[in-house]
Amino acid sequence: MSEYSALEKIRLAKIDALRKEGIEPFPTRAKRTHTSAQAVDAFEAAEKQAAPGQSPAEVQVTLAGRIRATRPMGKLTFAHIEDGAGRIQLFLRVNELGQERVDFFTDRFDLGDFIQASGILMRTRTGEITLLVHDFAMLAKAVSPLPAAKDETLEDGTIVRHAALEDPELRGRQRYADLAVNPHIRENFRKRALLLRSLRDFLDEHGFLEVETPILQPLYGGAAAQPFTTHYNELDQEMYLRISFELYLKRLLVGNLEKVYEIGRDFRNEGMSHTHNPEFTQLEFYWAYADYLQVMELTEQMVSTVCQKVTGSMKVNYQGNELDFTPPWRRLEMRQGLLETTGIDIAAHGTAESLLQALVKAGKQPDPFATRGKLIDYMVSEFLEPTLIQPTFLYDYPRDISPLAKSKPGDPLTVERFEGYVSGFELCNAFTELNDPLDQEARFLEMGRDYTHGEEEKHPMDEDYLRAMRYGMPPCGGFGMGVDRLAMILTDKHSIREVLLFPHMRAGED
Repeated sequence: MSEYSALEKIRLAKIDALRKEGIEPFPTRAKRTHTSAQAVDAFEAAEKQAAPGQSPAEVQVTLAGRIRATRPMGKLTFAHIEDGAGRIQLFLRVNELGQERVDFFTDRFDLGDFIQASGILMRTRTGEITLLVHDFAMLAKAVSPLPAAKDETLEDGTIVRHAALEDPELRGRQRYADLAVNPHIRENFRKRALLLRSLRDFLDEHGFLEVETPILQPLYGGAAAQPFTTHYNELDQEMYLRISFELYLKRLLVGNLEKVYEIGRDFRNEGMSHTHNPEFTQLEFYWAYADYLQVMELTEQMVSTVCQKVTGSMKVNYQGNELDFTPPWRRLEMRQGLLETTGIDIAAHGTAESLLQALVKAGKQPDPFATRGKLIDYMVSEFLEPTLIQPTFLYDYPRDISPLAKSKPGDPLTVERFEGYVSGFELCNAFTELNDPLDQEARFLEMGRDYTHGEEEKHPMDEDYLRAMRYGMPPCGGFGMGVDRLAMILTDKHSIREVLLFPHMRAGED
């Protein structure tokens, strides 16, 4: 920590003064009876019950909150406090409190302090519901003023706070301050909470069972990603933070739990971007006796329902585009989409060598050592993805980048897989799941043979998962979605950092 600033030293002196006066600036208990919103509701209810021309019944409340503005006016002082429900005005008057107590408030309380105030609710001449304060107490002294906020004292004594925390870097590093000074940020995270609740409600209503699987795993798998590695001292064993729930959830299908889902944290030791954070919230569900076409239908129903609950509409404005989540979403076969955007028919190129030659001939510069699947993935990300603005299901993917998906009948190079795209980035991923243990073992061996340089697509052999599959796994469809990305869309945020309370940041000065 840096040394205290001159302003902080003044506030520290006030703490000392309070304690010398026998007043604890950080008392153990508060005695709030109403939030600001509850107080307003109670007063308005009293007004409605009052006879015409008569004053409403007296409403006594005790409020608590952070001081956001003060306006001393001699024998009168106005202040605004803010709690989790909103703002409300306090009115401190010498007639009720005495000059000494009003001066005490002016001298000892600063912007950012937490105060408890008791009194009677009233309306001012301007119509603002206000607490006429009969008593008040310090709840917590703020040593530091909230960052990036300038206090200005006007000629009439009003103290105004300007430029509430705006710098994105500082806001991510000091989310506590960001939440304190920016009410709209608090609202974004309330929307995120509603999003999570709505996802659970939808899946619960459709007969899915919420479960929990291990975060710390002896073997990672279920996705193409690099894991975070740690060491379990008691067992003297390398362990991994999970990159996916998939292999554990599908074990549950073997155990006759036919519809399961999990919402939780995954961890991937990869780069950061506006759509990537190494720790993120994932939803996965697995559905026995379903295929990827049925999962498509359920996905568009789920996302559109959640969108309606969170925003009030199935149409959402995101980064300048109106996105329409109303089902049905567009279906686009990958082969057709690539043909339209690159002029190359991937079906005519069954080997990596052939596809590479076609790409080079077309003026593209892919990795010359890439597999066929990786070349196709390159084509999708470079040329097709940016065109997928409205909700779109891109379906039928290369087998060699989809080791856990079932091949299409009659086409061994293609699997029954789709990805949902919105605004040019991937929102979700789903398969008709591979349930043949012999084919799965061959895929694991293939991954180990073809990806020998620590590439993301290399998938370790999971013997226990294969053992589970040998007991018999029903045909099934599986789905995964980054919840943070959906939160970005529904709150109109460009960066994933804006929808994470505490995003991972590069080391730097706070």
